[in-house]
Amino acid sequence: MRKLFAIFALLGAMGWCAPLMAQDKPAAPAAAPAAAAPAAAAPAAAPAAAAPSATPTPAPTPNKGDVAWMLTSTALVLMMSVPALALFYGGLVRSKNMLSVLMQVFVTFSLITVIWCIYGYSLAFTEGSGTLGQFFGGWDRLFLKGTFDSTKGEFSMAATFSKGTPLYELVYVAFQATFAAITCCLILGAVVERIKFSAVLIFMVLWFTFSYAPVAHMVWFWMGPDAYTAANQVDPMNAKAGLLWQWGALDFAGGTVVHINSGVAGLVGAYLVGKRVGYGKEVMAPHNVTMTMIGAALLWVGWFGFNAGSALEANGSAALAFMNTYLATACAVLSWMFGEWLFKGKPSMVGAASGAVAGLVAITPAAGNVGIPGAFVIGLSAGLVCLWGVNGLKKLLGADDALDVFGVHAVGGILGALLTGVFNSPTLGGPSFPVDWFTGKITPAADYSILGQLWIQAKAVGVVFVWTGVVAFISFKIADLLVGLRVTEEEEREGLDINSHGETAYRM
Repeated sequence: MRKLFAIFALLGAMGWCAPLMAQDKPAAPAAAPAAAAPAAAAPAAAPAAAAPSATPTPAPTPNKGDVAWMLTSTALVLMMSVPALALFYGGLVRSKNMLSVLMQVFVTFSLITVIWCIYGYSLAFTEGSGTLGQFFGGWDRLFLKGTFDSTKGEFSMAATFSKGTPLYELVYVAFQATFAAITCCLILGAVVERIKFSAVLIFMVLWFTFSYAPVAHMVWFWMGPDAYTAANQVDPMNAKAGLLWQWGALDFAGGTVVHINSGVAGLVGAYLVGKRVGYGKEVMAPHNVTMTMIGAALLWVGWFGFNAGSALEANGSAALAFMNTYLATACAVLSWMFGEWLFKGKPSMVGAASGAVAGLVAITPAAGNVGIPGAFVIGLSAGLVCLWGVNGLKKLLGADDALDVFGVHAVGGILGALLTGVFNSPTLGGPSFPVDWFTGKITPAADYSILGQLWIQAKAVGVVFVWTGVVAFISFKIADLLVGLRVTEEEEREGLDINSHGETAYRM
């Protein structure tokens, strides 16, 4: 235990210096910059300039409906991890490892939430310095400083995607905290039933710091619509955004940040931790499909907060994201089920539940970025493509990705990210995207290049794929050097519940 505490002290020190990349800057004023992007926060609008001899216009205040919706969405995303993901994953493992999965998800979610509030939010969603600011934020919100002034009773504001429509920054902090935490939890599915609990915790601190936070910054950080006060401010404001945002990559709620990021890390972990004892020779069937179905159903419900909440307002964009999430998931359930029925002879409950998750994953980057036609195509494609991902592709890769994190999340995320570039086009029913944030003008159908946007999406996928793969490899290797990655063969055969936690999920 002392050794583990010493290790976390070391990791904490590494976290403090994480960026050489992010130089310290003074804390932002209460009503000023917190950043934003597709699913990101932005600076609240400055007070409008007063007309001569007129009373200054007061700064806009948050709409109570938007605040209520975002608080609800945050709670829904929290439910996606505990209990939804924990039950979904737990039901898929053998009974001797059920409690270990619940523990890993529950504690990882808690750990990342704490780290997020210490420095993660600041690294992801504040302005960085110079060229490295395209990859990392700064320390403006260390320990969430500046978000609430207790002496004045004032809260800092973050912007939404509409000018003059702020949101309490603390609401945005909490919303994005749930994204960070569930992303880390997703990785666990690839390495369950044989990884040490201490190795999980060490890996999570490292990977979160050097992969999740920078990828979120690259994809989602920008200065917010209120920063675009004049035509000559468009380029300077764009230059302060994250690298992939500057490229024009579209990711409404986390296809790259959440799913490709975690899916690739999971695959790396599966290779480095190694195959489970008896893999391919012994039966490793799910011990409780009922729990898996309950978990999948709760994920579907919670995902409305994940996707529709990423509109940051209770508006038409949220409605579109909600409906697309609903529809694409149902389509994926059917396409996976019928595909499995055709190729394996019988439709399974595990297959239907996996299809639901595949649809949810694939529609995530597209939720508010495509129209209804896009939702149909993405959902139907996701079920079949991810069915191949957990069968044909898995055999080609040869890794024991126990719960198919790569086959569903990485493959589904890549599919969704690429098809977003296609179905964002107005000619295919999509909402397109702004020409610039000063005028708010939307790119017309005649000017929209599907091939051009598809290329941008592909480059973003490639950057995230390589970034998270390298960071995951190094993080797992460090954990291996410090405590070792996996339990002994004897402990693995007996089960992680009793050996790692001294208790069992069931007493018969």
